[in-house]
Amino acid sequence: MAELRDIETREDILLIMREFYDKLLADESIAYIFTEVAKINLEEHFPVLVDFWDSILFGSGTYQNNAMKVHIDLAKKSPLTAQHFKTWLGYLFQSIEDNFEGLKAHTMKARAQNIAGLMEFKVQNV
Repeated sequence: MAELRDIETREDILLIMREFYDKLLADESIAYIFTEVAKINLEEHFPVLVDFWDSILFGSGTYQNNAMKVHIDLAKKSPLTAQHFKTWLGYLFQSIEDNFEGLKAHTMKARAQNIAGLMEFKVQNV
C-alpha cells in the first residue's frame, strides 16, 4: 500500500470534508441534523469548513465566524447527543486516516477531539 502524505493544502482539507460529509449524510442517525435541522447547502458550507480547518492547521485566519455559537443555536433546535459527537468524530477520523498521515493529520484529529468535547459540554445545558 502506498504511503500516505500529510495534509498540506486547502484542497486536502476539502477532500477530507467531502468524504466526511458523504459518510455523515449516509448515516440516518445523524444526517437529519444537517438536512432537516440545519438545512445546510453543502456547496456553500464547504468553503466555510475549509476556512475553519485552514485557520486551525495553517494559521491562515480565514475563518471569522463563531463555530461554538452556531452549534449552540443548532442544539436549541434539536438536541446534540453524546452519540452524535461520537459519530461525528468517528467519521472525521476515518476520513482523515483514509487519506493522510503526519503531523497535520494528527493535529486535525486532536483539535477535532478537543472541539467536540468542549462543544458537547456547552450544548448539554441548552
